[in-house]
Amino acid sequence: MSYEISPAFRRAIRLVTILAASATIAGCQVKPLYSTSTGVAPKLASVEFSQASDRVTQLVRNHLIFLASGGAGEPVKSDYFVQLSVASARADVLDEETSANFIPGRVTLTGSYTLTHKIDGKVIRSATRKVTSLVDVGPQQFAKLRAYRDAEDRAGRELAEFIRADIAAALSR
Repeated sequence: MSYEISPAFRRAIRLVTILAASATIAGCQVKPLYSTSTGVAPKLASVEFSQASDRVTQLVRNHLIFLASGGAGEPVKSDYFVQLSVASARADVLDEETSANFIPGRVTLTGSYTLTHKIDGKVIRSATRKVTSLVDVGPQQFAKLRAYRDAEDRAGRELAEFIRADIAAALSR
């Protein structure tokens, strides 16, 4: 025994499927993280960052302040506080030299932070992020120091971008 489905019934099934899918999609909302309607920008601008104890932490802190405030500097009145700690590690990629001139290496920055609400002291987010920057180290001592410093600078800016994105996401909730 075989059953045949009429064309009118098939159209009705398609219509019901399209309406159900439309209703499901209509319930979804996607908002840009940094749009003015989300209110993240004013919250980011009211974030205070802890003082730095070394050059690399200061680099990350300065870039975070710039990114969070849109270039306006530190907030006069802050609603949030970020305790920031950055560690830098240098390592060779290979165990032996590949040529007489350059040795490949890497600089890894590890940034740990805790975002708290200043009014009640509630921890909003705590995380650790790592960024690695590759470097070619030359035989001259000054060039070697400068190459590592440039790699730390690149990694520091990238780490600040990651931390800012994390903080913005936490403040958007």
